[in-house]
Amino acid sequence: MQLEPLTAAEFAPFGEVIEITGTPDKLINQGLCGRHHDLARLDFGSGAAGISLFNAEARQLPYLVELVERHPEGSQAFIPLNQVPMMVIVAQDDAGTPADLRAFLSQPGQSINLHRGTWHGVLAPFEAPGQYAVVDRIGEGDNLEEHWFSAPYTVKSDQ
Repeated sequence: MQLEPLTAAEFAPFGEVIEITGTPDKLINQGLCGRHHDLARLDFGSGAAGISLFNAEARQLPYLVELVERHPEGSQAFIPLNQVPMMVIVAQDDAGTPADLRAFLSQPGQSINLHRGTWHGVLAPFEAPGQYAVVDRIGEGDNLEEHWFSAPYTVKSDQ
């Protein structure tokens, strides 16, 4: 599996790329701050939004993807706090099983929101440790489903 750039168009089936592009929707704070408004479809079902902070160890290429997970009860947004790119592994759902895995590499300034129920890899900062604010569902019920592959996938550079 090749590592590809994270773009809004290619990532759309899995969620949103959250980034500042274009002109702000409105100016606030006496015209000194541009607000880019409502950039992700947050979905927490019967739960509530929670904000957590994550510290994650660096990953390098080649990178083995041994499992993916999904959250059937809510979306999950990852917002890097230290500008470290992240590998974002996602997969389509084929009757409850992950299929057609893809690997994206974010750029500094890009965040993501995974749609509710989207298969995705674990948090994988690229080549340096990463710190993240994570916005996801807090509530009753089991909101984690894991799928371990019998043979891991390998993410490689396109070079």
